[in-house]
Amino acid sequence: MSIEANRRPAKPGSHTSDDRAALDKAPEKIAGMFDAIAARYDLLNTVLSGGLDRYWRRRAIASLHLTGRERLLDVCTGTADVAIGAARHKRGAARVVGVDFSGPMLTHGLEKVRALGLTNRVQLIRGDAMNLPAAAESVDAVTIAFGIRNVQRPEIACHELFRVLRPGGRLAILEFGTPHVPVFAPIYHWYSHHILPTIGRVVSRHEGAYNYLPESIGAFAYGVEFAGILRAAGFSHVAARPLMLGAVYLYTGIKGSRGSTGPSGSKG
Repeated sequence: MSIEANRRPAKPGSHTSDDRAALDKAPEKIAGMFDAIAARYDLLNTVLSGGLDRYWRRRAIASLHLTGRERLLDVCTGTADVAIGAARHKRGAARVVGVDFSGPMLTHGLEKVRALGLTNRVQLIRGDAMNLPAAAESVDAVTIAFGIRNVQRPEIACHELFRVLRPGGRLAILEFGTPHVPVFAPIYHWYSHHILPTIGRVVSRHEGAYNYLPESIGAFAYGVEFAGILRAAGFSHVAARPLMLGAVYLYTGIKGSRGSTGPSGSKG
C-alpha cells in the first residue's frame, strides 16, 4: 500500500529544512567518505541491516516488472549489488549500466561483476547523479538504492532520472526513512544514533562515515515529501511504500508516454 497521509509534525530532535541545508553533502566530501569505506561496504550493509538489504533490493528489482529486454541504469550503484541483481533476475535486464562517483566502490563492484561472468551485460562507469552520462530517453528502467539522500541536490537527480528514461519507463528507489510507529520508533532512533555508528566505526575503521549516516537519514525528505519531489520531476503513478515499519521506503513511478502531462503537472 502506498503512503498518502501527510507526514507527522516534527518532533523534538527531528530535522527541519534548515538542518537539511546545513548538512554538508559536497560531492567531493561524500565521494571521499565512500572511497574510504569501499573495501568493507558490503560487509557493513549486511551487518547493519541484519541481511535485510538483500530483500529490499530484490523488492525494488521486482517492482520494475522486467521482461529480459530492458536497458537499465543503476545510479549511485556503489559496489553494484542492484546492477548485478537486475542482470541476474529470472527475467533480468538485457543490459545494465551502473554509475557512481566513487572510483574505489566501482572497483569492488567490477570485481564482483567479473567473478559472476557478467561483463557482457553489466558495465560500471564513473559519473554524477546530477549530470548523468546517458542520452535522453535512452533507458527502460532506472534504480537507486540508498544513494539519493547523499546527492547534494536530490531534485536535480530526479529530473535527470526522468530525462534518461524512455516514455513508459519505470523507476525504483530505495531509501531510508524515519519510522513513527510507537515502541519501534524510539528503539530505531536509539539503534541508529548509538549502536549503528559504533559498529560502523569498528568495522569500517572510518571515524565519520557512520556518524554521517543517521544525520543524513534524519535530514532526508522521505515518504510523501520525497514522492512529491518525484512528481515534480515529471513521474506519474508515484508510490511510497514503507518497508520495516517505515525504516526503509521503496519509491516507484513511471515516465508517462509522449504527450502526457510532464513535470509542470504530472499525474499521480
